[in-house]
Amino acid sequence: MRKSKALVFEMGQPGRRALDLPECDVPAQDAAALIPEKYLRRSPAALPEISQLELMRHYTGLSQRNFGVDSGFYPLGSCTMKYNPKINEEACRYAGFAMLHPLQDPDTVQGALELLYNMEQYLAEIAGMDAVSMQPVAGAHGELTGIKVIQAYHRHRGEARNKVIVPDSAHGTNPATAGVSGLETVEIKSYADGSINLDALRAVVGPDTAALMLTNPSTLGLFEKNIEAIAEIVHDAGGLLYYDGANANAIMGIVRPGDMGFDVVHFNLHKTFSTPHGGGGPGSGPIGVKKALAPFLPAPLVTFDGEKYALDFDRPLSIGKVHSFYGNFGVIVRAYAYIRAMGPDGLRQASEDAVLNANYCLARLKEKYHSPFERFCMHECVLTSKKQKPHGVRTLDIAKRLLDHGYHPPTIYFPLIVEEALMIEPTETESKETLDGFIATMLTIAKEAEEQPEMVKSAPHSTVVGRLDEATAARKPVVRWKKS
Repeated sequence: MRKSKALVFEMGQPGRRALDLPECDVPAQDAAALIPEKYLRRSPAALPEISQLELMRHYTGLSQRNFGVDSGFYPLGSCTMKYNPKINEEACRYAGFAMLHPLQDPDTVQGALELLYNMEQYLAEIAGMDAVSMQPVAGAHGELTGIKVIQAYHRHRGEARNKVIVPDSAHGTNPATAGVSGLETVEIKSYADGSINLDALRAVVGPDTAALMLTNPSTLGLFEKNIEAIAEIVHDAGGLLYYDGANANAIMGIVRPGDMGFDVVHFNLHKTFSTPHGGGGPGSGPIGVKKALAPFLPAPLVTFDGEKYALDFDRPLSIGKVHSFYGNFGVIVRAYAYIRAMGPDGLRQASEDAVLNANYCLARLKEKYHSPFERFCMHECVLTSKKQKPHGVRTLDIAKRLLDHGYHPPTIYFPLIVEEALMIEPTETESKETLDGFIATMLTIAKEAEEQPEMVKSAPHSTVVGRLDEATAARKPVVRWKKS
């Protein structure tokens, strides 16, 4: 049964209050003498009048409606919503980090600079790159920075390259980044097995190719088996390879983008390296580059002469700053704590467990849900509602029905090239028992779709808000409360 809850404006009674202010102990003055008449209120504000206990219960109840990885399984494909160890939070709150001012003299913040310097070295090693900038503050921001570095590299060589090749399975930020940078996007199709069509790639590369933007494993959750051939094709044409690191949670300690042939890579610290994710931030999207592109990285970079750490602003080929100060430092501290705690063996195990969990979900679910690719997946698997379609049940209906069982739905309708896609990424942090519970619920919904399709098509039934008209909600949102 759906649980209704009164608005805070509908609670309480006239005269109730949540706090009492002390008597005024300074000279008082009439507001009318200080505020222009046109701004003076003619009648009291229609504020809720409730007790402190009612206030606390109201906001505590609202907070319990938020869903996050700390409160439940969050199998959001292509986003790696994994558990954030709380030791990371403690580390970034150390006074020596949290109380720094970004304009302090570098001599007074040697510890912070050492952390940044070490973090750059760690990420360079993990990525197989030669230099790293920690300035970008999101994955898309890292993409933009990386493409700007690629543009600067080509300009410095006197080459006018204006096209970026993007597979049809790419993240939407890839073509958006190219467009924002003033470059033209050239889309190439994938083979039926999800890998890049090499003939299509050969047909579009040329002297105007600036870069190929690629995610490996791809947004289909599949490892690109032809990656060496792809790198050779692009490099032979004079272009560069950009690695979208959103799916790096599948490869840590196993394979490095630099060893695959990539020239630029960005990481999402808020995905791969276990820092807060969602709600618009915070984030961090550092980029790594090969040696030839290092001079173009944003300034400053952290340097170490064996005795002292410093910020190097003297970089004449740099694309300039891409963010104030040195990125989201608190997020970087969290990721540093995660890497130090895990170590190289732990990072590899995290990726291996993530891949194992995803393949376990795929193996258990593909009998009742359609699997478009007859291959092992990496850290996430793609299913569809093709088997439920004859009963009138769509992927959206399955996602809504999951809400009745207390599960946050996986990503749906992405990747775009898979019809009615349902994308599951369990991450490495979930136990087999958690996965078994989720799988059992998915199998129950599949059975309902056959025997009681209307039950699934009308879901959710037990949430605070029932089935919404998404199109109307998006086009005609109601954002103001009116007292009836």
